[in-house]
Order: sequence, then structure tokens, then C-alpha cells
Amino acid sequence: MRYFYKNKPVPMRTKFPRGVVTNQTTGNIGLFYACYALTLRGWNVMPTARNARGIDIVAYSQNADRTVLVQVKTLSRMRRVGLGSSADSSIGDFVVICVRDYPNEPKCFVMKPSEVRKLAKSYEKNGKTSCWLPVSSYDDAKYRGRWERIGSGVA
Repeated sequence: MRYFYKNKPVPMRTKFPRGVVTNQTTGNIGLFYACYALTLRGWNVMPTARNARGIDIVAYSQNADRTVLVQVKTLSRMRRVGLGSSADSSIGDFVVICVRDYPNEPKCFVMKPSEVRKLAKSYEKNGKTSCWLPVSSYDDAKYRGRWERIGSGVA
């Protein structure tokens, strides 16, 4: 997805070479890329404290009459998304799955928590349950790059 400023494309690229990026850096890439994408759409965004449970971004419209809570899941490559012990842990208004696509800008998938819960798969191993969102569930044109699902922050 390309963004335009004065009718010229503005690329957003991750410049790190493979094998150098830590899990925390990968998470930051997704978090701040989602903040960037929402800001381009007129939202005022505030990332929350890292490694805290729950939402990752609080975004509010320019006139502050609408607030959106976003949870960001970032992956270093296309693979299933871990949801923890329950698919019900997805909270907020939207879940954004960002997949790092080195050297290009990340691929993002915008979903509602209800869609994540519906498409999640549950597995049990050694008496422990874990939930995952398969690639085939989120890698779909109805979610890919669909930031307009969140709407505009401009009244």
C-alpha cells in the first residue's frame, strides 16, 4: 500500500537486514506502522505502554468525538497469529495484524475482534489449550490493507 503526499508516493520501508531485528523491535515496527497509518487518516494516536495486556493504540478523531481502541499483532513473516489461551482475549474495537515484509512496508490486516474469535482455531496439547488465527483466515482481501474499516479521524 502506498501513501501519497502532494500526489507523490511516500514509501514506508523497514531498513533492517534479516536476522538483526529482535522480537521487541518487530513488535515496535508493527505498532508504530499502525500509528503512522492511522495518523495519515486523520486520527490522533497514542501508543500504550509496551508489554501491557490489552490494547496497544488509543486513537481519537480530530474533534475528539470518536475514540478507537486498537490491538496490534506483529509478525516477522506470514504465519499463524498466537492468541493465547483463549480467542476471547482480543479486546478493543479493531485488531491489526502487521506482517513485516522486508524490504517493503509491512502488510496489514484490519479485523474486528468478533471476526478474530469466529476464525480462531483452538488446540490442546499436554492439557494446555492455545488459540491461533491461521494465515488462511486473515490473509484475505476483505482484511488486507483495509484501514477504511476503522474510518477517518477527520469529521
